[in-house]
Amino acid sequence: MPFINHLVRDEIRAMSAYAVAAVPEDCIKLDAMELPCRFPDDMMRELAQELAQAQINRYPAPDACGVPKLLRDTFAIPDAAQIALGNGSDELIQLLPLLLAKPGAKMLALEPSFVMYRHNAALAGMEYVGVPLNDDFTLNLPAVLAALETHRPALVFLAYPNNPTGVRFAREEVQAVIDAAPGVVVVDEAYGAFSGDSFLPQAGSEEKLVVLRTLSKIGFAGLRLGYACGHPSLMGELAKIVPPYNMNRLSLTAAAFALRRYGWVAQQIASLKEERARLSEALARLPQVRVFPSEANFVTARVPDAAAVYEALKAHNILIKKLHGSHPLLEQCLRFTVGSPEQNRQVSNVLQTLF
Repeated sequence: MPFINHLVRDEIRAMSAYAVAAVPEDCIKLDAMELPCRFPDDMMRELAQELAQAQINRYPAPDACGVPKLLRDTFAIPDAAQIALGNGSDELIQLLPLLLAKPGAKMLALEPSFVMYRHNAALAGMEYVGVPLNDDFTLNLPAVLAALETHRPALVFLAYPNNPTGVRFAREEVQAVIDAAPGVVVVDEAYGAFSGDSFLPQAGSEEKLVVLRTLSKIGFAGLRLGYACGHPSLMGELAKIVPPYNMNRLSLTAAAFALRRYGWVAQQIASLKEERARLSEALARLPQVRVFPSEANFVTARVPDAAAVYEALKAHNILIKKLHGSHPLLEQCLRFTVGSPEQNRQVSNVLQTLF
């Protein structure tokens, strides 16, 4: 047995590292829910000038860069809510369990959902409780309420809309979970910009609610900037474990630039929502394909043979996400990031040859 195995925690040795696939540069990349466009050339030149002036010899100060205020103004974050920035929302998803991981504490999440919830429960030493969704990926409210009563979790994660299914749960059911939860409820709105509803207006109104968002899904995955909004009493405790200078100055500068030009971003989001509808309709026209309603920037569908469809698209240099095998409810499911109109046409053209 390797020497290190005697030192590493058993629960970490049992984990698998999050796999980031190597992707050819010319590949049509529709596997990771990234926006398929970049700033136009004139805006890129402006951004380059601002980045060139960033004082990278100094430690970053988020407030000095104006990012928290820009977030509050751009997304109408209530004054009652305190904002914490993370190196991507991934960092905040890791820190929240660490904050609440008293001995015997439990985390509850829905399944299938974002895999890092379970991962970070193990990392923090929390017992994980997974509650399966219904077969149509809607929330099984009686099962969730029963689990809350039985397990009394200190932390609940709800992705709204859900990843990897795209389904937005009924608002009143999510509110029922918040009301019944004995601990903190994190409403993870990573895809909130593409949805018709948000809990962000409630942020700061009650101690147990945290609303989590990110810039990654609206065109800036490379910046690694996420933010949590919540009641000052909870966020003040979270601030104690956020690493000092966890945000780098270049990302903060670029994020401030993007937020000052959010009108352009909003146009891309609106266009992508139109493309989502077209892609969903194209998939639904294929025989034996079930498309699930999505309020994210991707579409999840069940096909007769997920592996065959995945490989056929890959052979045409199109990369999507094969969900089959990751959870029993995701049998024969694939996830298609919504791309540009031309990218989506290429996907549809390949699929029409298969069905």
